[in-house]
Amino acid sequence: MSKRDYYEVLGVSKSASEAELKKAYRKKAIQFHPDKNPGDKEAEENFKEAAEAYEVLSNPEKRQRYDQFGHAGMGGATGGGFGGGMNMEDIFSHFGDIFGGGSFFGGGFGGGGRSSRRVNRGSNLRVKVKLTLKEIAEGVEKKIKVKKYVECNSCNGSGAKDGSSFSTCSTCNGSGQVTRVQNTILGQMQTASTCPSCNGEGKMITNKCTSCSGEGIVRDEEVISINIPAGVAEGMQLSVSGKGNAARRGGINGDLLILIQEEEHPELIRDENDLLYNLFISIPDSILGTAVEIPTIENKVKVKIDGGTQPGKILRLRGKGLPDVNGYGRGDLLVKINVWVPNNVSKEEKKILEKLQNSESFQPKPTSQEKSFFKKVRNFFE
Repeated sequence: MSKRDYYEVLGVSKSASEAELKKAYRKKAIQFHPDKNPGDKEAEENFKEAAEAYEVLSNPEKRQRYDQFGHAGMGGATGGGFGGGMNMEDIFSHFGDIFGGGSFFGGGFGGGGRSSRRVNRGSNLRVKVKLTLKEIAEGVEKKIKVKKYVECNSCNGSGAKDGSSFSTCSTCNGSGQVTRVQNTILGQMQTASTCPSCNGEGKMITNKCTSCSGEGIVRDEEVISINIPAGVAEGMQLSVSGKGNAARRGGINGDLLILIQEEEHPELIRDENDLLYNLFISIPDSILGTAVEIPTIENKVKVKIDGGTQPGKILRLRGKGLPDVNGYGRGDLLVKINVWVPNNVSKEEKKILEKLQNSESFQPKPTSQEKSFFKKVRNFFE
């Protein structure tokens, strides 16, 4: 099932400001919050969908890619969407600051507040992938080897030597936050901050894993398969959720960002979804007509050149260009006719050309449109 437009999900226009996006997301999150809709799977999916939309549109870089390329710019066929790749607690920890306080709704619905313990997040990785025009036209699966932080196998990413060597932080009693009360001229003011002892995790490791020194991650290599949709363009950036650096001690992995680069084609030039080809024909062929082979992405096609074809004429081969990344049709192959004039000719050829030089058929005969243009130019300078 295709995804809905992110702006439609939040109910805002494409020109919505950051404040408008935040307000719209908060409204949707309250409407579909699981505490307010217990056991309602549809409400839960709507809650995740709103989180995914806000995660993209609230990030200027991701929003720019989405506005230009749609869902394909967020990973397309990779299936790396935010909402589908994170559970409910991930969403709460990622966007809890929108609602303030130590819980998602400052106490939650029905009085059930959520823990505000910090969740570690791995950093994003960016790689460049070169594609041929053929790969761009058809879409392609690429396997790339990436050096990154991965989960430690010895402790399964926990950071603890035996997998269970943890104790509740005595400073924050496992909440991940410390609360301070200050007296001000307006009365007492309560503030909450990240616990300095456990860095907001709410627990302490009593026996660290020796392989990762308690971090839960180690440097290694991973082969990642990327499905690149057809129609991508130079400079476009795709995102694969969860394939970046692993997070410390079982947090949320970062994303893998794929920067698209195009390999230059030996004969064809790309112009958005259209392809351009410069065809050179001889003077006799332009006068008498001929049949030539034109390269396309898939193969070569034979094209008839009519007699009397003028230099600069454009032939359009419909549907022989590149597909639109959002599925809106396919571009064309535009063939520009260029007449090749030799630099040197033999004595026999020169005699033939001299005979033709004064022939009436070889005298320039401007069209009525060209005559009108020349007249306007002359009047302008008079």
